[in-house]
Amino acid sequence: MRVLVTGGAGFIGSHVVDALRASGHEPVVFDVRDDPGADVRDPAAVAAALPGVDAVCHQAAMVGLGDGVADAAAYVSRNDLGTAVLLAAMAAAGVRRLVLAGSMVVYGEGRYECAAHGVVRPGPRAAADLAAGRFEPGCPSCGAPLSPGLVSEDAPADPRNVYAATKLAQEHLAASWARATDGSAISLRYHNVYGPRMPRDTPYAGVASFFRSALARGEAPRVFEDGRQRRDFVHVRDVAAADVTALEAGGRPGALTVYNTGSGQPHTVGDLARALSCALGGPEPVVTGEYRLGDVRHITADSSRLRAELGWKPETGFAEGMREFARGE
Repeated sequence: MRVLVTGGAGFIGSHVVDALRASGHEPVVFDVRDDPGADVRDPAAVAAALPGVDAVCHQAAMVGLGDGVADAAAYVSRNDLGTAVLLAAMAAAGVRRLVLAGSMVVYGEGRYECAAHGVVRPGPRAAADLAAGRFEPGCPSCGAPLSPGLVSEDAPADPRNVYAATKLAQEHLAASWARATDGSAISLRYHNVYGPRMPRDTPYAGVASFFRSALARGEAPRVFEDGRQRRDFVHVRDVAAADVTALEAGGRPGALTVYNTGSGQPHTVGDLARALSCALGGPEPVVTGEYRLGDVRHITADSSRLRAELGWKPETGFAEGMREFARGE
């Protein structure tokens, strides 16, 4: 299969390219890092890249929490306009198979249960609560403490920042394209991806990269809030394997199918910082109590649907992956 990989020179995209080659496919990289003219927002450039292509793996995106709404136009342009241009070109070229780099950020907060009110959805955390160190959301009905759990693909979307809103819009655009063309679209809702080639010290680097860079300087990782935020850290090679599996399987004609893509092993941000500190023999993490508005407290997914329907499973465990990541491999 000849696969156009947008963002194929980036962190995740480059691993997808490697995984496609290893599986006997022919990846075609489309990325402004390699070619300034390869902008997914340019209809002519995208159209020129599609002849002979059997499927598209759309990784190109502007990522990260961003700066409130100050950079909203940039996110919408790169993520949503770019996706719309790509889908229109695919429709014209007769390419009918798409795998989209989705994100767990579309859920907002994860799944919570109140002892009295069952499964509930807390609203955004207030700045006053965060400043006072009240990091855990309470039940929206009674204010009681909540138990976090795993969120399924059937949970309603509730994006809490501009980036999250653009990732959800990408899925809606892909669903519209699939219905209009009878194409198949799969969105893999990635969790916190880490591993080799992860960006360093940029506004869009993940927390694992920031922690590792601090340790490389001999500094303690600075952990926001109380360090008990739950996340699912999934290795980039496992994510790339999920992309190849999804491309080979295809989706349902005329529809968008979504799959959570995580390790299935929730860990706290504090766990991450301690694992990297231990692996590098560096100073213990410092819990700062600082916070970022727009961050969610807990978001971990149930990825069993991807395992059950497509046969994918992660191969790199947390401890092994963190040791490798700490060594810069």
